[in-house]
Amino acid sequence: MNVDQTTRPLPIGLLAAAGFLSSAGARVIDPLLHVIATDFETTVPIVAIVITAFTLPYGLNQLVLGPVGDRFGKLRVILGALLAYSIATASCALAGDLGTLTVLRAFAGASSAGLIPVSMAYIGDSVPYAQRQVTLSRFLTGVMIAQMLAGPIGGLFGDSIGWRGVFLVLAAGALIVAGLLATRISGLPDQRSDRQMFNPGLYMRLLHGRVPRVVLIAALLDGAIMAGSFPFIAPFLHDGFGLSYQRVGLVLACFGLGALIYTQMARRIVPRLGEARMVLLGGLLMTGGLLMGMLSHAALVFVAVELMLGLGFFMLHAVLQARATEMLPDARATAVSSFAAVLFLGQSVGALTMGVLIGAFDYRIAFLVDAAAILVFTLWLTRLFMSLGRHRPAR
Repeated sequence: MNVDQTTRPLPIGLLAAAGFLSSAGARVIDPLLHVIATDFETTVPIVAIVITAFTLPYGLNQLVLGPVGDRFGKLRVILGALLAYSIATASCALAGDLGTLTVLRAFAGASSAGLIPVSMAYIGDSVPYAQRQVTLSRFLTGVMIAQMLAGPIGGLFGDSIGWRGVFLVLAAGALIVAGLLATRISGLPDQRSDRQMFNPGLYMRLLHGRVPRVVLIAALLDGAIMAGSFPFIAPFLHDGFGLSYQRVGLVLACFGLGALIYTQMARRIVPRLGEARMVLLGGLLMTGGLLMGMLSHAALVFVAVELMLGLGFFMLHAVLQARATEMLPDARATAVSSFAAVLFLGQSVGALTMGVLIGAFDYRIAFLVDAAAILVFTLWLTRLFMSLGRHRPAR
């Protein structure tokens, strides 16, 4: 059953802050790839392993933390994840070689797994489906701000005092948010279940149900085709246009600005467009943005490209996220964490694939291939959501 939140408001601010830290931890590395490669005397494609080192454990650990959240309480999992994230991220600043940094990033990613998806599941327990996508957009404001600031912060540290300082800043932020949450957690409702924690039957329901199966397949492709390519825009701007890390960071911030525009528009556009048209418009914006960027030879164009990518990605992705919160209404953390696990598994594969394509050809060819894949994926997903529209959850 749902927790009554009429007298106890959701801790959206703290959840958004946790989402900010998780997203920043993943994205801040993008403009630092060149700096780290130089520091460790290697190349960007090799250093790109630190992206997969974060995202793959992030995805895999969802399968553990989701059921734990359903069994013992989602807010308690978020608190523990913040503390572990703080320790692991601070340790990254001490890494003496690429191998050590890779291992520590894996621990940071595994810890971060308990932040965004579990927060979304907590919101799912508390908000009816009709208002859920708008409420999720409020929560995702923290993630959007991270998308805006991660690039500039990473670029600033890359050009001035080095890449290690940014990890210390993130670790300190996580410790502060954990302290604030710890002071409020006893006064907040936190739904728990007495059922078996790792119940194979729940995963069988995900695989056998038509809607959950479609959502999970879409999440895998979403991560591989869309999110997996994002980290390589930063080195492309540096190599292709000679931009400093600070300027690269400012351009990357436009992705977060585009995503933030979505969160501010969500209350108006979600009911007007509906899920299928949100998916279609979001995918077309991403395809058009990448095509415009790869066919242009002006760095300034990437301000518009990043805006289009941020707005388009979150228009499409928000539909999948809202559906994910309804895959298992009686075990929401398990469902949403499974969604996130598949998403980040796809992102890890996508990042490795993009690295191979860039090494074999060049940045422009790799991104053009990615744009074509996004278009095909968008058309497929739009058709699916047109058929799923009549099965929209009533809650």
